[in-house]
Amino acid sequence: MSQVLVLNASYEPLNVTSVKRAVVLVLKDKAEPIEVLVQRKFRSERRSIPYPLVIRLVKYVRVPRNVRLRISKKAVLARDSYRCQYCGRENDYLTVDHVVPRSRGGESDWENVAAACPACNTRKGNHLLHEVSMSLIRKPMAPSYIVLILLEARTVHESWHPYLSYEIRPVS
Repeated sequence: MSQVLVLNASYEPLNVTSVKRAVVLVLKDKAEPIEVLVQRKFRSERRSIPYPLVIRLVKYVRVPRNVRLRISKKAVLARDSYRCQYCGRENDYLTVDHVVPRSRGGESDWENVAAACPACNTRKGNHLLHEVSMSLIRKPMAPSYIVLILLEARTVHESWHPYLSYEIRPVS
């Protein structure tokens, strides 16, 4: 685990940072460790610090939330939990589909793009959903800022789950 979840003073997730940066924040008393690996520690001559997994800033940081994430394949797939939004299957080769095709006036915005497996994307083609008797599992919408955090993280550690109340948690 080489990344640490950073929480605001109010326990809302802010971002993901390196372990080195997290330790520096803790040493400067700008953050406190919330979740740690007890088995691993950073040691110096005078101090021992548990390996942080989640840290919380001591002072509240005001963050603008009106920033919209740019549409990218990676962001759309993360928002849609890496599942086809037509059939629900997980697939390693997902594509991004325009619900209302661009050739029919559909925009490239969050409310009109969805993850689709190649089979469903081909089946839908240049048609509207009702024309091919298909429907979406979940209506597409702009993702929460939590998606930004997940895109930055290489892996989501189990200890992060209580702090990430995100709607894109993988479905069992």
